[in-house]
Amino acid sequence: MNICVVGVGYVGLVTGACFSEFGLRVTCVDKDASKIAMLNEGRVPIYEPGLAELVGKNMNEGRLSFTTDIKESVRNALVIFIAVGTPPDQEGGADLRYVEEVARSIGQTMNGYKVVVTKSTVPVGTGKMIEGIIKESQPSPCAFDVASNPEFLREGSAIEDFMRPNRIVIGAESDQAIAILEDLYNPLYLIETPFVITDRATAEMIKYASNAFLATKISFINEMANICEKVGADVHKVAKGMGLDGRISAKFLHPGPGFGGSCFPKDTRAISQIAKQHGCAFRIVDAVMKVNDERPGVMLEKIISAVGEDLNGAIIGMLGLTFKPNTDDMRESPTIPMIHGLQDRGAKVQAYDPAGMKQAKEYLQGVDYKTDLYGVAVNADALILATEWNRFRNIDWDRMKKLLKRPIVVDLRNIYDPKRMRALGFEYTSIGRP
Repeated sequence: MNICVVGVGYVGLVTGACFSEFGLRVTCVDKDASKIAMLNEGRVPIYEPGLAELVGKNMNEGRLSFTTDIKESVRNALVIFIAVGTPPDQEGGADLRYVEEVARSIGQTMNGYKVVVTKSTVPVGTGKMIEGIIKESQPSPCAFDVASNPEFLREGSAIEDFMRPNRIVIGAESDQAIAILEDLYNPLYLIETPFVITDRATAEMIKYASNAFLATKISFINEMANICEKVGADVHKVAKGMGLDGRISAKFLHPGPGFGGSCFPKDTRAISQIAKQHGCAFRIVDAVMKVNDERPGVMLEKIISAVGEDLNGAIIGMLGLTFKPNTDDMRESPTIPMIHGLQDRGAKVQAYDPAGMKQAKEYLQGVDYKTDLYGVAVNADALILATEWNRFRNIDWDRMKKLLKRPIVVDLRNIYDPKRMRALGFEYTSIGRP
C-alpha cells in the first residue's frame, strides 16, 4: 500500500518513518524545499531520539522518500495523512489555513478513490470542512472518504509511542475507510493494541479531551506543591500516595515550572475556544491555563528568594532550556519567561541545554550559551535546574561547588535529595518539599 504524509514537522515525520518501518511505501511531502533537501541528504531537522536512524534505514531500503511534489504523491497514494501545523489564532483557536490548503490540493489532484486522514490536532467539525473543500475543488466528481486518526506522540519518546501505543483512535463515517486504516495499523493488532472506532467528531474530541486532562493533572500537582510548601508536607509523597490509586495513576503528577511545548498550551486554549463558540464555559481548563501561565512567575520568585532581591549584576546559571528532556523544542518553554524575568531585574544568564540551544537563540537574546553543564556554574551566584535531562542527574557536585561563586542551587524539577544537597554544603531549594 502506498501512503502520503503531507507535512514533515514533528508529527508528519515520525508518522511517515514509523509507517515505513511497518513495511509500507511512504512519501512525505512538504512545500518547504529546504527541509526536503535536508531529509534527502539524510539529515533530520528535529531532535527526537532514534528518528534519524529510523529515517535513514527506511530511505536506504526504499520505503521512505521525501518530495515537494504534492500532486504526484497524492496520485500515487491510497491513503493521505494531513499532518501540517495548526497554530493558535488570535482568539486561541486552531488556525486551519494549512489544513485547508492541503485539502484544496488533494481535491484538485485526486485521480481515484482516496482516504484522507487528519493527523493534525483539529477542532471538532474539521473533517466535515475538509470533505466540503475537497468536493468543491475536484475538477470532476471522484469518490473519497475523510477520517480522523489523532496522534498521541510524546516528544522524546515518539517512536515508542507510535510502535507501542496505548490506543489507536479511528473516526470515520465509512466502513471502507475504517477497514483500510485498520489494515494500515495491522502490525499493532499483534501486540493487542486497543482500537477505538468511532465517528469523526468523537475522534477529534478524544484528542483535545486527553491533552486537556493531562494538562489538568500537571496544574493540579503544581498547585498542590504550593500548599505542601506552606504546611510542611512533601509533594512527592503526596503524589505517590495519590498515584497508587488506579483511578488516578502516577503519570503527570510531577511538580515543576509548568507545561510547555507544541501540544498542551495550544490544545487547552483551543478546547476552551471550542467551548465558547458553542455557548459553553470550560471553567476547569480555563483555570488550568491560568495556573500554568502564572507558574514561571512563581518559579522566578523562588529563584529571587534563594538568591536575594537585588539581582542587578548577578550571574545565574541555567541548566536546561527546553520544556522537557529529549527534545530540542523551545515552544512555550517556561524557561523563556523565567529568563526574561531575570534579565529584566539586571541578572546575567548563562545557560546550557544538550539539544535546545540552537532553538533557544530564536527566543532568548543576551544569554551566554555554554558548551557544557559545568561552564554554566563558572562565577555564578546560583545554579538553576530547569529541565530534567538525564545528564543532569549525576552531577559532580564537588566540582560544581568550586566553580560557583555562591553555593546556591534551585532545583525546579526536584531531581536531587534535599538532605544530601545540604550535607554537601549547598543552599538548596526545591518545589513542594519541606
